[in-house]
Amino acid sequence: MKKLKGCLYSASELNTKLPDLGPDLIMSEILPRLPAKCVGRAKKVCKEWLSCISSKEFVMMHCRHMCKGSRQKILSIGQESCFISSTGVDLVDEKTMITLPFHVRPSDVWILSSLNGLLCVCLRNTFEMLIWNPLIRSCINISDSKSYGFFKIYSDVVGLYIDSSNDYRVLHIKRGRFTVDVMAYSRRTSHWKRIPFLQKRHYHTNGYVWSGGGDFL
Repeated sequence: MKKLKGCLYSASELNTKLPDLGPDLIMSEILPRLPAKCVGRAKKVCKEWLSCISSKEFVMMHCRHMCKGSRQKILSIGQESCFISSTGVDLVDEKTMITLPFHVRPSDVWILSSLNGLLCVCLRNTFEMLIWNPLIRSCINISDSKSYGFFKIYSDVVGLYIDSSNDYRVLHIKRGRFTVDVMAYSRRTSHWKRIPFLQKRHYHTNGYVWSGGGDFL
């Protein structure tokens, strides 16, 4: 419970005690409205919270609450053009055309993962990976001369996450012949680092299919 309070407010700012809200109200009305990072911390409070937060019903509730804000945007990529539009039934359907910061056709851009407005994309002609923020037109090429940051379709998977130091990172899992190579890119240091992951050999075969990663908690 203390960890949840820390997500909502500072203990030093609390002048009165919280009333006994009851577990049902906390699970149905408070936890689904928290940011993803706070929900991830709330999993560690107790087994009951972990079970609830891990359920499909909670995931659907959390997604509905996160999509209600007017700040949510939709990126639409077509064959020759790219648009950003706002979400919400009460909003006018206005689209803003944007220019891609890389010299390829919109149809040659693959979106690999997304988190808090950041996208990890791959260019179809070179397989280079980039971190792109469409709202502020910012783009960083994270591939380098050591062959890090190049995406291989059907065998690789990519996800974005925030570590304990609030650093945005790209997790890139590359599967070769009976090997799994896992790299993490730090947005803060602009460097790749190899990390140990899934050392068991049966995960290295084509019998396992990786799914795309998004909002990692």
